[in-house]
Amino acid sequence: MSIIHNTKLRRQNRVRSKIAQNLGVPRLTVFRSNCHIWVQIIDDKHGKTLASTSTKTLKLIKGTKMEQATAVGTAIAKLALTQKLSHLRFDRGPYRYHGRVKALADAARQGGLKF
Repeated sequence: MSIIHNTKLRRQNRVRSKIAQNLGVPRLTVFRSNCHIWVQIIDDKHGKTLASTSTKTLKLIKGTKMEQATAVGTAIAKLALTQKLSHLRFDRGPYRYHGRVKALADAARQGGLKF
C-alpha cells in the first residue's frame, strides 16, 4: 500500500469518526473526481439519500472547476432548504478542506446550510 493511499485512508477514518458521533443529523458528503464533483445529503439513521446533485446533473460545462463547485454548493443548499434541512454534518471524506471542497462548502453555507 502506498503512502498516499494510507494517508487518505487515515484522513477519511478520522473525519468519519468525528461525524459518527451524531447520527441523528443528516450528513452532506462530497465525492470529487478530476472532472466532476458530486454531493449527497444522506440520512444515516434510515439509510436513505435525501438529496443529491453534481456537475453532471446540472450540466455544467463552462467555467472553472471552482466555479462549478460553487454552483453545486448553491444547488444542494436549495435542495436541502426545500426539504427543510438546515443543520447538517459535513463529510469531506479523504479530501483536504481546500480548493473545490472548500468552495462547495462555502457556497452551501451562503445558501443557508449550517455545519
